[in-house]
Amino acid sequence: MENVPKAFISYSHDTQEHKKWVLELAIRLRNNGIDAILDQFELQPGSDLPHFMETNLASADKILMVCTEKYVDKANKGQGGVGYEKMIITSSLMKSIDENKIIPIIRQTGTSAVPTFLKTKMYINFSKPDDYEFSYDELVRCIHNSPLFEKPPVGNNPFKPIVKEKLEEDTKLLDSLLAHILNQQGLSSYAVSNIIIRKLNISHLLFKISMMKLIDRGFAKATAADYSLVSATDKGLLYAYENKLVS
Repeated sequence: MENVPKAFISYSHDTQEHKKWVLELAIRLRNNGIDAILDQFELQPGSDLPHFMETNLASADKILMVCTEKYVDKANKGQGGVGYEKMIITSSLMKSIDENKIIPIIRQTGTSAVPTFLKTKMYINFSKPDDYEFSYDELVRCIHNSPLFEKPPVGNNPFKPIVKEKLEEDTKLLDSLLAHILNQQGLSSYAVSNIIIRKLNISHLLFKISMMKLIDRGFAKATAADYSLVSATDKGLLYAYENKLVS
């Protein structure tokens, strides 16, 4: 079963409108395969708030901190539930927390402030309603570790001569080609190229290039000028025997 990422949402109860905005965010995250943990889902009158915070902050894969102006002020002053959560995260109680799992979410007017202890964190800005879908997509991708742009592999140096490249796959093909030539040639003086091409399932062009490399190493020769007939040299036979390409 696929692992479902768990995201704990930390926020301040600024207004009923803000609580509704956070609730709708949590519901949408859950609909998109994320176990969003929110006090509005979990807590009832009489619930143990510190236990709820400590347990879920420790077990969450991501901690989403919805940074309104009031949230930032409470976190910096250590006030209320926000201050308690900040204390947990920055104290010895939470040394097991990976700091990279904290995602500041900005929801402010004209500013992008975060609590002092998060100053170095990159944030996702939800302040502009017109950009909400872009910000939400970025958040979901971050939680699911599914970036929009994957890092491409490093290519070859364009200034390094190809002839000096020694590729493992190239060597395997040359060894296989030499072995096929020897096996088909047997005690006769040549092997038929088209048969080898079909067995190796390669193009005529790749066959010719590979033959040129074997010839350059002294392992083979073209018995016919058009490469329709080829054969292995004594040097090629010895190489194949020593490397157990043939028996």
